[in-house]
Order: sequence, then C-alpha cells, then structure tokens
Amino acid sequence: MKSIESRRPSIGRRIAKIFISLVIIVAVLSLAVLVAFPPFIMGPMLNKHVDFKTIYKARDFDLVANELTLETSDGYSISAFEVQAENPRGVLIFISGLHNPSVTAFFGHAKAFKDLGYSSILFDMRGHGKSSGKGIGLGYLETRDTQAVVDYIKAQPEYARLPIIAYGASMGGAVAINSAGVIPEISGVISIASFSSWEDVFAEGMEAKELPPVLITVVKPFVKLYSILKFGWGSRNIYPERQIANIGDRPIFLLHSIFDEELDYENFKRLVESAPSHTRTWTRIGRDHFFVTRFLNPEQDQEYMRRVTAFLNDNF
Repeated sequence: MKSIESRRPSIGRRIAKIFISLVIIVAVLSLAVLVAFPPFIMGPMLNKHVDFKTIYKARDFDLVANELTLETSDGYSISAFEVQAENPRGVLIFISGLHNPSVTAFFGHAKAFKDLGYSSILFDMRGHGKSSGKGIGLGYLETRDTQAVVDYIKAQPEYARLPIIAYGASMGGAVAINSAGVIPEISGVISIASFSSWEDVFAEGMEAKELPPVLITVVKPFVKLYSILKFGWGSRNIYPERQIANIGDRPIFLLHSIFDEELDYENFKRLVESAPSHTRTWTRIGRDHFFVTRFLNPEQDQEYMRRVTAFLNDNF
C-alpha cells in the first residue's frame, strides 16, 4: 500500500491540472465575450435601413432641386438632390448624420450658399432614406457614396473646373474628412462635430456608463477588429484621425461645440492633433451637436455664416 507521502505529488499534479484547465476555460470564455460584445452592442445600431420621420422639400426653402440617383462602384443606389446656382463658383457636397436628420435638412444651407454663388449636391448615404442598403458603414464605406457624387460633378461641363467642398455634420463630418483623404478631386472640407474614430466613440460611450477603465481599454481593440471583419480589410485605415493627414495642403475647417451632448469634445482635440497645420478651427461654448443655432435656417446664425463664408472666400 502506498504511503500518504507518496500520494501527495499525484494529488498536487491533479489540482494543478484542474487549475490550469479552469484558467484556460475562463480565458476562452472571456475572449468569446470580448469578441461578441462589439457586434452585440453595435449590431442593432448598424444592421438596418434608416427611414427618416421628417423629410424636407426644396420648395419649403424656395428652392428648385433636381432629384438624382447615382450608382456607387460597389453597386449601391444613392439618392441625391442638386441645387444649382447661376454661374457657380464652387460645388458643396452636403452629408448628414448616423441616424438623423435626413440630408434634406441641409436645404437651408443649400439656399444660403446658392445666394452666395455655390451649387450644392445633398446626398443620403447608403442605408439611409431613398438610398439603397440595409446597413450603416460608419464612414468606412460611405466614401464610395461621395465618390459617386464627385464623379457626377466632374461629368457636368458647368462644374468640371470648379472646386468641390465636402461639407458634413456628425457622421457626415467624418465621411467628409474620410472622403477628402481618399478622393483627390475634393478641394476642401468643412466638418462639423466629426468623431476621430469609431473605437473612440465606443469607448466614450462605455465611459459615460461609468464602466471600469480597464474594461474599456481591453474592449477597444475588439471594436476595431469587429469593424475590420464587418467592413473589410481595406477599411482599416478609413477613419478621420488617420485620413485627415492625407488632406495635405487642401483647406479644411473643423467646428465643434465644447459641451457637445452627443459626441465628446475630445474627438475634436484628437483630430486637430492629427490635422495639417493650416487647418482652420472654431469651437463654441454650447451643447448643440450640429453646432448651428438655427440649423434649418443657417442664415439666422450670422456668426456661423460669416465664418464659413470667410473660409470659402479665403480659399476658393
């Protein structure tokens, strides 16, 4: 019969094996949770078509707009509206946000800038309004939508030699930056309340819920991984903090409310750190995510119109 002393090493080895097995199981489960967490949170937000409750009409702003349907390189139909100025000095491309409003909310801008000599193209991104698609690309894919608009502009004889300015708000501001980063025909950018990257937005959402900082740090890379898996390897560098540097010497104007209730001001600061040195910026002490005090009627925000007009006049 074996002594108690001779059985102790065997018992110790069993305990060690059980402990190692438990550690492996916990690690695998933790990894599975981390991999599943971003799609669980983001899926309902992204995997849908956005149908707007409110859609404005050009005639509401004493405008006439040509309704367009443009095709992207990857097979999406993009709904757009063209507002023409007489003898235009440039073309503005207006892009709206993640879930709202419809880009038709920019008809007030189109009216104000038509009076200043600019034509406009307003388009709803894929997965929004009358544009096709059942998902939202978070700015990774929507540059292809902007490219379809740019191709249309360049094909019009009256626009062929004019500057093209991408002008977006919220996610549209991010798409404007990303688009300029990958489309050299874009002459400049006006971006309101853009995020720096989607991982930053996700992390800030976790911070707002007062989740542990260590958890936020651990989850953030998995948000990037999910984005790459969902939108493709080619999308990995298509985010504003990266693409803003590719704008080079083209003019760019960044605007952000300091106490923005939807998108943390830190996004603006990160963008400015990565932006070319000539980037023009303007911040306001306020909470308005869309920055303009009267978004539907921007001419009522005289300081806003004065500063944006100065940016356009100085550069185009």
